[in-house]
Amino acid sequence: MIEQTPFCPARRRSLASLAALAALAASVPFWTASAAVPRRIAVTARRFVFTPDRIALRKNESVILELTALDVIMGFSVPDLGIRTDLPPGKKVEVPIHAAAAGSHVFLCDIFCGSGHESMNGQIEIS
Repeated sequence: MIEQTPFCPARRRSLASLAALAALAASVPFWTASAAVPRRIAVTARRFVFTPDRIALRKNESVILELTALDVIMGFSVPDLGIRTDLPPGKKVEVPIHAAAAGSHVFLCDIFCGSGHESMNGQIEIS
């Protein structure tokens, strides 16, 4: 016959502590987790302009650029930040950026899209 041992008081206290900790964790407001969600910025590219052509970010902010070319294939490049992608017409391309350091960074179209292409650029300002 197997002998049953009584429930140990120290174990009961330990389980009660765990239950209290779980209840406390469950009561933490849900909105604290949403603070880490990056801001989204829509950027359109059409011959021969980006809209907006000025993007202001705060230092240490994370954003996602939602890039869309409206007419022909474009390129999007931010050489200072090591960012480069193609923009097929009509398709949204998401580019994450973490603004680690303050500064001014030029972005530009790096796929020739016609006369006027050379002036197709903009600025990302991180302050």
